[in-house]
Parts: sequence; structure tokens; C-alpha cells
Amino acid sequence: MTETLFAFDERNYHECQQAFRGENNQEYYLGDYRIEAGSVIDVRADKKSVGACSIIRLQSKTKLFFRRSWTHIREDATDVMVLWFVRSGLMRIMQDGATHTAGPGNFVITKSMTPFTIECLTDNDARHEVLHVIVPAHVFRRFLPHEIRAGIPLQSSKPAFGIAERVFTDLFNDGEALSERVEKMMLETALTVLADTLENHEDCTQQRQSLSELRYQEVLRFVEIHLCDPKLNAAMVAEACGISQRYLSHLLKQRGSSFSTLVWEWRLKVAHQWLSTTSPKEISIAEIAFRVGFKSPAHFSRLFKRVYGVGPREYRSGAKERETATQSQPGKAEFFINGSTALQ
Repeated sequence: MTETLFAFDERNYHECQQAFRGENNQEYYLGDYRIEAGSVIDVRADKKSVGACSIIRLQSKTKLFFRRSWTHIREDATDVMVLWFVRSGLMRIMQDGATHTAGPGNFVITKSMTPFTIECLTDNDARHEVLHVIVPAHVFRRFLPHEIRAGIPLQSSKPAFGIAERVFTDLFNDGEALSERVEKMMLETALTVLADTLENHEDCTQQRQSLSELRYQEVLRFVEIHLCDPKLNAAMVAEACGISQRYLSHLLKQRGSSFSTLVWEWRLKVAHQWLSTTSPKEISIAEIAFRVGFKSPAHFSRLFKRVYGVGPREYRSGAKERETATQSQPGKAEFFINGSTALQ
């Protein structure tokens, strides 16, 4: 549901510093916020929450200033990425030692863990409007793990930026008609489109993927495609990816894993998802085991119980309750990779 984050006019604009983070003082991040006095003061921000992210439409008829310093960061270590789509007026952004100006049709990113200053300037019709999306940094890094240069305006008129903006706009305007699940799927789609575009934009990425990372992605792709093959082994993957088994082991070791850990943990996650979303009438446990690459249902049951604490039959019978508990804590399966404990 869309809600008003703040609304300032000539009667209360002096209170903007205390009120710009919303009623619970939890939106955005700490900083110095100021509204320029003028003949007409009309500043409004409306918000739509989607999971941990917020889509905010900011409209103003006067000049706005915002500054976040190292002092603010030390006091409030909120780590988010803000995705800005400028619709009218200008945004002057000073971050990472450079100053850039974004105008209508521009897309720009700012980071809350680096000091920056923003000036929001109105156009000739005394209008300023931006749609911006606040995304926790750890969420954004799921879509784009590489570092992104902040404050550089990009043309949002390019197809990919336009698609993402339309999805965010539809979520903001029509979100009440959608289920929470669909909203999250749409948000993730828009973030995927943006991430893919940014990753291939030479002005944005601070570093390209290393050869090691490219090789690792090739390994993951091959494993995913052949996950259901019970004969899948390190020699097969190494040959298909044009690398030695020793180098394959090195790639995985760099990421705290091994080949057996990667494959078995991946198979268990796929099986876990299957058990969570199907009934025995649709597909049996034995068939799930074979279709994710296990040679026998007994082997599958032993490993599943070792990781999830219960056997697949018990898990499936209480899937909804267990799914709720799983969402509130890190998956047990992650221990086998992060703890470098291979499944045998």
C-alpha cells in the first residue's frame, strides 16, 4: 500500500530535518536535510514498500539539499543503494570526489556508506520529481556483486533502464492489486534488468570480471545444466570448461567449497524446494531423488536428514511450518559450504 512518507509546506518545512525519515525515523539514512525558503513550498514524498525495499516518489516546487558525511555514517551505518530516475528538474550529486548533474531521462545510483551531497533543483515550471528505489546493499549485491561507481548519470531512455523504471512505476501505482509474492517477483525482475545493464556499462563498473570469476561462472553453468546426471563428476566438468581438475579444485577452494560440496548441496537445495512446493500425488520422493541426480532414494534421505534435521517424508508433511522457520534463520545447508564440510 502506498503511504505518505512526508509532506512539507510553508507551515512546517523548518521541521524537515526531524521528519524526513518518516514517522518511525527508519526510512532513508541519517543526514542533513534542508528545504530552501521560497514563495511556494510544496515538498512531498510517497512510499511503497516491497519486502526490504522502498519505492519513493519525491515531488518538490522548491530547492532541496541533502548531505551525508562520515560523521553521519559512523552514527548510522545504514548500508543501502539508492536507484534514482529523474523525471523533472535536476539533481546535482557530489560523491566519490566528483560532481555530476542528472536531468530528466537520467538514471543514477548513490551509496549510503560513502559521503555525498545532493541538490535537487526545479525546472522552469518550478517542478522537481524523482522516482527512487532504496535497496539494502546486501540485496543489491545478490544481483550485481561487483562494485558500482556512484553518482554518474546514465540515460534511462535506454531500453533496459526504461523497462526497470516502468516496472517500479507499476509497482508504485498499482501494487495494491498484486499479491506480495508477485510484487517481490516484479521487483527482482527490475533489479535483474538493471544489474545486467550496469554490469556491461563501462562507466559504471569499477572492475570487470576476472578470468577466475569467468571460469567459475562457466563451472556453475555446466553443473546446473547437468545437475540431474548421477555421473556428474569433477573430471567431466573440468573437461567441458577447458580447465584442469586441479584448477577446478583451486577455483572452488578460493570460495570455501569443494566439488562434492557444491554438487550435493545444490542438489539438496533443489530437492528441498521441490518437497516444499509439491505433494506426494504430484511427484514421489524417490522420483525427486533421481531427478536431482541421486543414485538411490536411501542416499538422498540420509543426506537430506543430515542437513535439514528431518527426513524428506517428515519434511514434506510439515513443509509450511518448516518453511516459515527456515526463512527466519540461515539455511542449514549453507554450513556445508561456509564450513567447508563436504557431504560424503
